[in-house]
Amino acid sequence: MNLTHVSYFTLAAYFDTRVFKHLFFLIVLCLYVLIIVSNVLLIVVICMNRSLHEPMYLFLCSLFVNEVHGSTGLFPLLLIQILSDVHTISVPFCFLQIFYVYTYANIELCNLAVMSFDRYIAICYPLQYNTRMTTHRAFIFIAVIWLFSFVKVLITLSLHLRLTLCGNVIDNVACNNYLVVKLACSNTSVNNIWGIFGVILTVVVPLVPILFSYMRILKVCFFGCKQTRQKALSTCSPHLASLLNFSFGCMFETIQSRFDMSAVPRVVRIMLSLYFLIIQPLLNPIMFGLQMSKIRNACKNLFCHNKLTCHTDQM
Repeated sequence: MNLTHVSYFTLAAYFDTRVFKHLFFLIVLCLYVLIIVSNVLLIVVICMNRSLHEPMYLFLCSLFVNEVHGSTGLFPLLLIQILSDVHTISVPFCFLQIFYVYTYANIELCNLAVMSFDRYIAICYPLQYNTRMTTHRAFIFIAVIWLFSFVKVLITLSLHLRLTLCGNVIDNVACNNYLVVKLACSNTSVNNIWGIFGVILTVVVPLVPILFSYMRILKVCFFGCKQTRQKALSTCSPHLASLLNFSFGCMFETIQSRFDMSAVPRVVRIMLSLYFLIIQPLLNPIMFGLQMSKIRNACKNLFCHNKLTCHTDQM
């Protein structure tokens, strides 16, 4: 069975939810709406407030855009599959979903790496921050991250076109790059080599600035004044929580797709595989929106202004 002759994949992880089908649909739909509304709200707040047009908030804006990007790659198909009795997906849509999900993961980790480096400069070199990390450089970092992630995943998908498949059943609720390659009965050496190289580029390389930045920040916290420690805690705690949450989510997905998890209940396996695509986009707006005082105040001002405008119109 050649890839060019496969018209669809079967997603085998779904099971019959019977009378709970519409309940699950409503729960997933509410999660999707909550993710979109919360992230778009913060994107609008950052874009509309000139006081937030600083590197740190531009990186946050890129992060929130990526949450919308990743969620859009998962939820629409997930909602359709929940209501469907036949859980299949066409090859083009499967590849499109892989593109969305894997670019999301790449951008997320790279964005968090740049944010950690930004916090390192802000905390360790506060007087030189405005010259070292300018708005122009922030835009360049963001553009490089998104372009690099798109190109890397497109190369990954292009390598799949040469594969000969021996099946079309994917044991997951969404398309997965590794599981598609596992279906191949032709030589996958090139895919495996590129996969290892891709892991180095998107995992190992971003970890270098993250570890370096936090080692230097911890050193400053131990030997710095109380004000420096408070600044580090207020700006780094949501970032560190986001980084750890995303890392655990990716680890869950890697374990779930690469090892025999037949002993684990199917519901738990599904939750583990979708963790980083559901919890991360929900958690980031809450953490950064509540912890960052300037964003919190900007949100309050936006709502107060709208409330005041509505009150004036009624009068």
